[in-house]
Amino acid sequence: MTPGSGRKPSTDTALRSLCVFCGASAGVRPTHVRLAARLGQTCARRGIRIVYGAGGVGVMGALSDGALAAGGRITGVIPKALMDREYGRRDLTELRIVGSMHERKALMHSLSDAFLALPGGYGTLEELFEITAWAQLHLHRKRIVLLDDGGFFDPLTRMLDHARDEGFLSDADRQLVRHAKSVDDALRLAALPPAPSGEPPALGPGEA
Repeated sequence: MTPGSGRKPSTDTALRSLCVFCGASAGVRPTHVRLAARLGQTCARRGIRIVYGAGGVGVMGALSDGALAAGGRITGVIPKALMDREYGRRDLTELRIVGSMHERKALMHSLSDAFLALPGGYGTLEELFEITAWAQLHLHRKRIVLLDDGGFFDPLTRMLDHARDEGFLSDADRQLVRHAKSVDDALRLAALPPAPSGEPPALGPGEA
């Protein structure tokens, strides 16, 4: 099956399009790229389009390889200046080349129903925190999920808890970012309905 050919969205989820922030490096542990490939494959099987930064190496490359190999739909969004630096892929279902990082993030937001961060560096964290700040300001009500299966985001979640405990985040603000340890749990959290504007997102099954 060619990428995106005739595949219909799954009937058991409201999630149609998932924006994934992740690293252009592979990291030192092979678990990161394996998890990214598994996410790409699972989204393809469930008919969920992936929107990501269009890179062809590292965690980004594993994510897109997994989705394309399973016949999934994947849209890449990348500034023209980064096409060579991030090995921008031209074999995606759709490639959007934009003029700046600001345009990239705005377009990725508009194309997506929810956001998920896989392991990555400064770029991944910057994208994650900007989209979370937008949610804190009630500019959107889409779900935001961290996904790792080896503890990569544990220090970050502790930092967010610390910021809440120090009075810099409200309980509602802290609930904007959820942490999953498996692809299935991450997609379940990403598919939860948004809360009414100005209220914290409703807790999902088994969450505290």
